[in-house]
Amino acid sequence: MAIKAPVTKQASTLDGSVYYAVWTALLNGDSGSPVSGAEWADRTIQFAGTFGVGGSVKLQGTLDADPLSANYFDLTDGQGNAITKTAAGIESVIELCQWVKPVVTAGDGTTSINATMLMRRANPLRQ
Repeated sequence: MAIKAPVTKQASTLDGSVYYAVWTALLNGDSGSPVSGAEWADRTIQFAGTFGVGGSVKLQGTLDADPLSANYFDLTDGQGNAITKTAAGIESVIELCQWVKPVVTAGDGTTSINATMLMRRANPLRQ
């Protein structure tokens, strides 16, 4: 069970209002290191990669100020369903949280899931 840091990068070259957070090669039992989600009005998560036998990944968030908090809860999509995937997919994220992270909850030795979150600020930055 590892905690894997994301790579963050700017997606919009115009004003810095859109960023990606990418966690790669999440194995069974791994979680992503949390990213701050408070400044982003819109968030979309994509899960891809090898799920293996029984592979499952979910997105969790917390309002706690401490990213190492134990109070993480499953986040939901626009229909109110928990964002949990057993195959590749993409979902919008409804809840606005201080910290957000992916967690791989099941899988086998071949499980290796990539999580990519696109985040957009409500008010673009001015140049």
